[in-house]
Amino acid sequence: MSNSVTIIFEFLDVVFILFQGYFLQYYMGSFLEPRGRRRQMGVCLAVVYTLFRKGLDAIWPPGYEGMNLLGKQMVSFALLIVFVLCFYKALCSITIFLTVSFQAVRDISVYIAVILLEKPADLIFALWEWGTGKESGGDVLKWLGAMNVSIVGLQIFRILFALLVMGIFLRKIVKDFREKDYRMHKSELKFILIPALTGLMLCMLLRAVMVTVEQDATIFLYQKYPFLVLLLPGVLFLSLLSILQGVKSLQEIAGLNREKNSRVILEKQVESMQEHMGELERVYSGVRSMKHDMRNTLAVISGLISASDSMPPKELQGNKELTAYLSDLMETMNQLELPFHTGNSIVDALLHMKYYEALQSIPDLRLSAEQLLFPKDLPIRGYDIGIILGNALDNALEACVRLKKQEPEAEAFIRLISFQKGKLLFLRIENSFDGSLIRKPQSEFPVTAKADRELHGIGLVNIKHVAESYEGTVDWDVAERMFILAVMLKVPSTD
Repeated sequence: MSNSVTIIFEFLDVVFILFQGYFLQYYMGSFLEPRGRRRQMGVCLAVVYTLFRKGLDAIWPPGYEGMNLLGKQMVSFALLIVFVLCFYKALCSITIFLTVSFQAVRDISVYIAVILLEKPADLIFALWEWGTGKESGGDVLKWLGAMNVSIVGLQIFRILFALLVMGIFLRKIVKDFREKDYRMHKSELKFILIPALTGLMLCMLLRAVMVTVEQDATIFLYQKYPFLVLLLPGVLFLSLLSILQGVKSLQEIAGLNREKNSRVILEKQVESMQEHMGELERVYSGVRSMKHDMRNTLAVISGLISASDSMPPKELQGNKELTAYLSDLMETMNQLELPFHTGNSIVDALLHMKYYEALQSIPDLRLSAEQLLFPKDLPIRGYDIGIILGNALDNALEACVRLKKQEPEAEAFIRLISFQKGKLLFLRIENSFDGSLIRKPQSEFPVTAKADRELHGIGLVNIKHVAESYEGTVDWDVAERMFILAVMLKVPSTD
């Protein structure tokens, strides 16, 4: 091979590694939080990764000896872990899977490209030998030039094919790995690591047995056994599919766990709501009865005081003081009235409880529920509405608290609206927030800003479960710095 072709090959290798670095920053960046600005990080990471790979090849030249191969692979893996930790906040279990799977997909893609394109390479080299064996010097030069172009073209095609396979499968893993914040247990990490490690070791095995020497001639294994040209890529391709299947299976497990947690929390919320609302209903029924009796008693006493106009001045002065005392007592009784009147006593009690809890954190909170009205004969269970409003209010209050911590002078408000159109009941909850939302691909609802994100979105998921039990839906939107949650329920028929 001429010097010019060797130089071109070195250049193509650098380009190939640069693209690998680009894929690496895309792959890691889809799961991990970068330590700097994402765009600058991408370019810097690709360049540093290229220097890392070329430096490793210079220090540790490629070889096929078992220990040499194993040692280089282990050093490469360890350095890649360190490399990722330098660019990403990657102190988590998923970093191990990401590193191993990236190495596996990279090596498998290269081997598939090399093996599948081996037959065209054999044809080119056969033509090379035939061309250089011609007697005419001019013909030899022409054939040399043609072969050089063909070899370079074949190498470019190999690189493009390997990058295509690598890009498709890395992108597929990112897309299928929907629960990127899911905290894996050790058993789950092992479950998705095994296919990736198997693929990586398969590539190491192929590299160790790929080359044999017969009669002082170096030949590749698939040259000796032609059927391996199709068999080996098939096995490697299945190895890639096993990595994807492992990811999909883990996502199904994560989804089932989240669904289970959501159901458990929903059941507890329903039980708690039933008990709490039943108790509140009894308490407020007693309060209403007591208020009714006290008002009657106070009215009688006031009437007696008003009728005693002929009393001596000293006793009249005492009656005035008693009248003032009774007036204060009446005002205190009026304060026992619930500040919310929605037509649903359970909702009234829930709003009363949530509002006074919120005032402890946000004294200037404006909770508007004038447009939250329900007909008395509404055939929707009160605690179902309580689940929806309770979870929605918890999320809204959390957003308002976060807003006030960042901007103490900002206006914190929550507006509750309901209206009915035919057989459909609409609930709308609006609240102020700081304008920032954490949104993840494939995630239906925004992610919570809390430290524990394993159960993120459970409140909204439970709202969705209740809505679906009434053949309804849940939607959300953002208008500047206001979060809007809309819930639609189909009112059951009373026939």
